[in-house]
Amino acid sequence: MLRQSLFKLIATMLPLFALFATGPASAQEPTAATTTPLSEGGGSAPATEDNFKSLDEEVQALKKEVLDLNRELFVLEEELLFPANTQVAVFVSMDVGEFFALDSVTIKLDNKEVANYLYTEREAQALLKGGVHRVFIGNLKAGEHELIALFTGQGPNARDYRRGATIKLEKGVGAKYLELKISDRAVKAQPEFIVKEWE
Repeated sequence: MLRQSLFKLIATMLPLFALFATGPASAQEPTAATTTPLSEGGGSAPATEDNFKSLDEEVQALKKEVLDLNRELFVLEEELLFPANTQVAVFVSMDVGEFFALDSVTIKLDNKEVANYLYTEREAQALLKGGVHRVFIGNLKAGEHELIALFTGQGPNARDYRRGATIKLEKGVGAKYLELKISDRAVKAQPEFIVKEWE
C-alpha cells in the first residue's frame, strides 16, 4: 500500500520534472530571437537569464525534496514491514581473508531458507576492507529459533570450500541483530566462521 502511494507520487512528479527540464531549453530559442533587437534599446536578456536561473534552482530544490521524501518513505516502510518487536537482521563481515575468498552466503531460519546472496568480487573486497553487509532482515516471533549460515567460496590452496555455522537464539521483545563473521585461524591455516549476537 505504501509502495503504491510512493509510485503514484513519483508518477505525479515526473511530468513536472519533464516540464522543468524542457522549459528552459525550449524557451531559450525564442528569447534569443526576440530579445536581440530589444537588447539594443535597453535589453531584457539579463532578466530572462535570471528567470531561467531561478527556475533551475526551483527544479533542484524540488528534486531534493523528492529524494528526502523517498528516503523517509523507505524508513517508514521498513518500520511498518519489520516492527522492532519482531525484527531480526543478519549481517556479514570479514576479517583478513587469507584462507577464504567468499562467493555466497545462504541463511536458513528454523530449517527454512530465507536468504541467498552471491557476492561480486568488488563486494567481497569491500567486506575485507571493513564493510558490513546486511544479508537478511525479517520478522521472527518470540521464542527459541535456530539459524544456519552456509558459506561457499575458495578455501586454502584455491579449493572449493563450503562450511556451515549454527546458532540457537532466543527471540524476546525487541529487535535481534546477528553477525556472521568470517576470520582466519592462523594456527590451523583455516578460515573460521562465527555467528554472534549483537547486544
